[in-house]
Amino acid sequence: MPTPYDVPSSILIETLAQYLKKNVDETVPPAWSSLVKTGSHATRPPQNPDWWFTRCASLLRKIYMKGPMGVTHLRSEYGGRKDAGVRPEHARMGGGAIIRKALQQLEAAGLVEPSRNRGRVLTKEGRRLLDSLSDEIKKKLEKKNVELKKY
Repeated sequence: MPTPYDVPSSILIETLAQYLKKNVDETVPPAWSSLVKTGSHATRPPQNPDWWFTRCASLLRKIYMKGPMGVTHLRSEYGGRKDAGVRPEHARMGGGAIIRKALQQLEAAGLVEPSRNRGRVLTKEGRRLLDSLSDEIKKKLEKKNVELKKY
């Protein structure tokens, strides 16, 4: 059975975001989501109106791939370089409220659960969802004869 390791991450995240938008009622963008930047390194808010679902899908994939992860580790994953003009750039962490709220919604949906002082892990339902979507994606790609490699 194919897993998220076997399919391209961009296709998996896009498919999972559409699934979350249509089928999971708990994932709802907060009222402030259209106004915020994703971190202090960003200059503008996201332009994609469905960016919240994409971030939730990306969080699910990251937790699947890298095991139990807390908010701090995820903030560093979603961080970037702060442009300081003529001075050297410095790394900045991503916004924590976005990650916390998204994880709370995924937890309410039953896809993520807390792990004893180690962050959050996927539940059986979360793993099943990612595995089944990966299986569908791999079958579609095989029909198109796209060469698959490990991602």
